[in-house]
Amino acid sequence: MGTALLQIKVMPKQSSDLESLKEDIKEKVESVGGTLNKTEEKEVAFGLKALIVTIALPEEKETFIVEKALSEIKEVSSIDIIDYRRAFG
Repeated sequence: MGTALLQIKVMPKQSSDLESLKEDIKEKVESVGGTLNKTEEKEVAFGLKALIVTIALPEEKETFIVEKALSEIKEVSSIDIIDYRRAFG
């Protein structure tokens, strides 16, 4: 089987520390068998920032396990998968 790349938009709660949230996301992704490739901060509005995380996940695993793991983080307000594609190479 191959590898899938997911790009997920994570909206933190307003009072969240983004650096701490990035570490929590990394731990959760690794706990379900994925690899956190990249994390970007994206300005949403009025100083509110979202995290755009890129995750490598074995294709045989379902995306809902990542969604469920990330939604368990108390600092996360919402998550949305914004891209899903097969990785080559």
